[in-house]
Amino acid sequence: MNTNKRYFKSWKDYAVITFGSMVTAISINAFLVPYKLAAGGVSGIATVIYYLTNGILPVGTLMLLLNIPLFALGIRFIGKKFIFRTIYATILLSVLIDITQPITEEFVKEFFMGFKEQPYAQDILLYSIFGGFLMGAGLGLVFRSRATTGGTDLAARIVNHFVPAYTMGQILLFIDAGVILLAAVSFKSFQLALYSIAALYVSSKVIDALLEGVKFAKALFIISESPKEIASRILKELDRGVTSLKGKGMFTETDKEVLFCVIHRGQLPSIKKIVKEEDEKAFIVLADIREVFGEGFKTYD
Repeated sequence: MNTNKRYFKSWKDYAVITFGSMVTAISINAFLVPYKLAAGGVSGIATVIYYLTNGILPVGTLMLLLNIPLFALGIRFIGKKFIFRTIYATILLSVLIDITQPITEEFVKEFFMGFKEQPYAQDILLYSIFGGFLMGAGLGLVFRSRATTGGTDLAARIVNHFVPAYTMGQILLFIDAGVILLAAVSFKSFQLALYSIAALYVSSKVIDALLEGVKFAKALFIISESPKEIASRILKELDRGVTSLKGKGMFTETDKEVLFCVIHRGQLPSIKKIVKEEDEKAFIVLADIREVFGEGFKTYD
């Protein structure tokens, strides 16, 4: 990659981090903090402290203070470029939360008040779901740009580095459960804890979807006595590539051709129809695919 492309990629990443931080700040100010929804993370701890101290310090400032010792612990495990981006994202998010807090709350209130037939009401379940969705979208964008917003996000990134079997969303779910328990005890409300869990669950799923892709494709393994006919129709009618793999039936001791194909989810009914018409006894195995790179699908970054 030449110098110009590297600079463009770097600036693009910072632009995405900035946008993701803004989305996260809006979710915290508009849908979470006003209703004591501590959906895990440093933001959840900051929310608890904010209410217990009667708002002596704003949430963004509290988050920044809580992140300082965490950075001291995490800097030895993470690369310098990653840490620089994370410091940028962490400070930016804290600043955006404090700056947009009064503006965001007022905007949301006026927005709902504008609908005369739907007066402004505290539908906390709706806020927890939508707030969790926006938070997950914002954090997911930051993670995709190889940064975090500090706190448990940074801790989750470190754990994911050493234990890649667990996704970022799953690790955050485990860590943040403890924060929600703290909030439930502090606010003396089991109901608020349940709403916070809903927000956290939605957030973790959105993060995973952004980092690993949604299940938009299917992988098929087809074992048939008519492999050439099936492959030919898939190539012509669906414009999908097909790969022939060599296999052997261990019961019959006969050689088999196994067709491998990756298709868009919407093409599944068509390919089932083709296989059934060519060989009703064909054996088909389907698998969900999160991401596919190559011709006809995504391009490489």
